[in-house]
Amino acid sequence: MYYPSDILRLFPSGLADALRACRADTPDVVEEIRCRVDRPATVLTASGARRVEGAVTTGADLDALLERAAEASLHTYAEELRRGFLHTSSGCRIGICGSAYCRDGALSGIRQISSVSVRIPHEVHGCADAVFPALTDGGFQSTLLLSPPGFGKTTLLRELIRRLSESGLRISVADERGEIAAVHDRAPRFDLGPNTDVMTGGAKGESCMLLLRAMNPQLLAFDEITAASDIAAVEAAAGCGVELLATAHAENSASMRQRALYRELLSSGIFKRAVWIRREGAARRYAIEAL
Repeated sequence: MYYPSDILRLFPSGLADALRACRADTPDVVEEIRCRVDRPATVLTASGARRVEGAVTTGADLDALLERAAEASLHTYAEELRRGFLHTSSGCRIGICGSAYCRDGALSGIRQISSVSVRIPHEVHGCADAVFPALTDGGFQSTLLLSPPGFGKTTLLRELIRRLSESGLRISVADERGEIAAVHDRAPRFDLGPNTDVMTGGAKGESCMLLLRAMNPQLLAFDEITAASDIAAVEAAAGCGVELLATAHAENSASMRQRALYRELLSSGIFKRAVWIRREGAARRYAIEAL
């Protein structure tokens, strides 16, 4: 298994050594590492999950992992942690689980962390080759990328942004969780093309409105439509004559239409095409559908 070069530095030495020693008869890159208190870590690749023998995760390990991920400045990530995750300078999203606490009836934070999920982003040039010609034939139209979690929506989104930017489109990216571009010291760690501007960290709705006013994009891109405020941002952007490229979680058309949020999205007629992502073993397959 292959770990990106800057991932293992996040882990305390015992866990890092166990992860280095974990090898399987596969060239797959690692997509996710899960660590749970009093359990060995688990590594997820396209071929499946593998338990990491040699080290049992402790609460101190998880505290140290978060401290390293936050570059010894956890208070800087307080708002992200309140929402259950933080993103690192390398673009990883670290989801956290533990004891939630509330103030005034609202979730205020999570303490006594009991498990973490380190999702590792990948830049795969060429992964859009199968769909790019069809999506751009006659001009790009607003498109949704759809699949269950973990099927590569963000990876495909990232590559489509790069290719469309290289074709000359002015693109603005509302990167709420920092996963698309992985901006660090003002520069994206991932290549999103020469004509792309990135707003990192803000809520999608507010970021989209700011980008529309400030950057005059021809295409607005963002990840994971999950809330009514995201639909409002989509409608406002479409009203400004901007094409959209976004992702959403759905297994198939029927399951998508069972959810009120997505029924509203589809009934608006804003998105003209969908790209469905399916997995066949370690391979991904794409199908384009008119909406």
